[in-house]
Amino acid sequence: MLGVSLKLGFDRYSPHNLQLPWKLLQIGLLIFPLSPFLGAVSIGFATLFSWLRQNRKIIHTPINQGFAVFTILLLISSSLAVDKPAAFIGLFNLLPFFLVFAGLSALIQTGNQLKRLAWIFVIGSVPVLIMGFGQLFFGWTSQLQILVLDVAIASGGNPPGRMSSIFMHANIFAAYLAIVFTLGLGLLLERGIGDWRLGTGKRYKSLLRNPYYWLPLILVADFAALILTNSRNGWAIAILACLAFALYQGWRLLVGAVTGIVASVLLAAFAPAPVAQLFRRIVPAFFWARLNDELYPDRPVALMRKTQWQFAWSLTQQHPWTGWGLRNFSALYKAHMNIDLGHPHNLFLMLSAETGLPATLLFFGLLGWILFSGIQLLQKSHSLITENRVIIFSYLVVLIEWLLFNTVDVTLFDFRLNTISWLLLAAVSGITYHHYQHDARKHEIGNSK
Repeated sequence: MLGVSLKLGFDRYSPHNLQLPWKLLQIGLLIFPLSPFLGAVSIGFATLFSWLRQNRKIIHTPINQGFAVFTILLLISSSLAVDKPAAFIGLFNLLPFFLVFAGLSALIQTGNQLKRLAWIFVIGSVPVLIMGFGQLFFGWTSQLQILVLDVAIASGGNPPGRMSSIFMHANIFAAYLAIVFTLGLGLLLERGIGDWRLGTGKRYKSLLRNPYYWLPLILVADFAALILTNSRNGWAIAILACLAFALYQGWRLLVGAVTGIVASVLLAAFAPAPVAQLFRRIVPAFFWARLNDELYPDRPVALMRKTQWQFAWSLTQQHPWTGWGLRNFSALYKAHMNIDLGHPHNLFLMLSAETGLPATLLFFGLLGWILFSGIQLLQKSHSLITENRVIIFSYLVVLIEWLLFNTVDVTLFDFRLNTISWLLLAAVSGITYHHYQHDARKHEIGNSK
C-alpha cells in the first residue's frame, strides 16, 4: 500500500523549478511523526529551496508581509519582557515557522498537492496508531531517541489510562488524530462512498495495491484512538468534523443522528438531576463524567481552565500593549498560585498576556485572513477548484478545528504539532494565493485583447 501510494503522481503537481522541494516536503512529512529530526531537516531544505527559487514572490505576498510586522511586534515585546532571556527563547516557537509558512505557501499551489499531502498524513499515522494501541492494551514502552527515530512511549499513556502514543500528552495526540481523521474523511468522500466495494472498477485489482481500500479501516482506528485519548477537546473536534462533512454533503439524517447523540451526552453530563439520571442509563459514564469533571473530582482549582484564563486576562489588563514577554506566563502563574503550569490553555489569552493585544489581534487577523480566503476560494466555480472541492473543504475544516482546539489548549509547544499546523496553514494560503494570481493574470490578458 505504502509503495503504491507514494508512486501516485509523485512529481507532476508542481512547477518544474519546484520539483525538488516538493519531493523533499513529501519525504519529510512522511517520516516526520517517527523522526522529527530527519523530517524537519527534509522539510527545512524544501523551505530553503522554495525561498531561493521564489524569493521575490514570497517577499511581495501580503500575508507574509503581515507576519513580518508581527515579528517586529514580537521583538519589541521580548525586549521589554520581565524575563528577557525566556522571552527571546520563546521566539523560536514562532519565528522559524513564519519562514516555513512563507516558503511552503509558495510551494503548494494546487488541489492535487493538497490531496497528496492528505494521503501522506493518513499513511504516516498508521505506525503512530499501532504504537498507541500497543501502549494502552499491551503495556508497550520505549525510549529510543537517536538521529533516525525519536520514539518515547509511556506505558499506560500520559496521563495514565489515556492514549498518548509517541506524543508528550494525550491532548496533543488527540489534536494530531483529529487532523488525520478530518483529512482522511475528505479523501473518503472525494473518492465517493458508492465506489468502495471490492472488485468494482478494473483499475483496482488488488486490495493490497489500492490504498483507498485501507482508508476506512484507518479512519475507524483513528476514531477509536480519539475516544481512548479521553480528550474532551478531541471528542468535540471529531464530532465537529462529522457534522461539517454531513452538512456539506447534505446528509440530514446523519446530522440529526449526531446531534441527538451529542445532546444525550450533554444532558447526561449537565442537565438537572432527574433528567441527567434518565440519560445516564444509556450514556456510558466514560463520556458524561469526563465532560463534567466527575471522572476527576479532586482536581486543584489552580489546574482548572477558568482559573488560568482569569489570571491570563488579568495579566493582559496590566500590560495591554506589549505584554509580559513570551514564556513569562508560567513563572508568573507559579509565583501567584504556587503550581507549575506551562500555559493557560488558550492561545489567544496566552499571546495577549505575553505579547500584548495589538500583536495578538494582528496574529489572529492574519489567521482569519487565510481562513476567509480559503472559504472564498471554495465558493468559486472554477474547474480546478471543483475537481478538488472536497479536499479543499477538509483543509478548511482542519483549520477551524485547530483554532477551536487552541481556545482550550495550546499546540505551540509540541514541535510535531506546531510544524504540522504551520504546514496546513501554508497549504491553504498557498493554493488560495496561487488561484487569485491565476485569475488576476487571466483578467489582465482579457483586458489587453
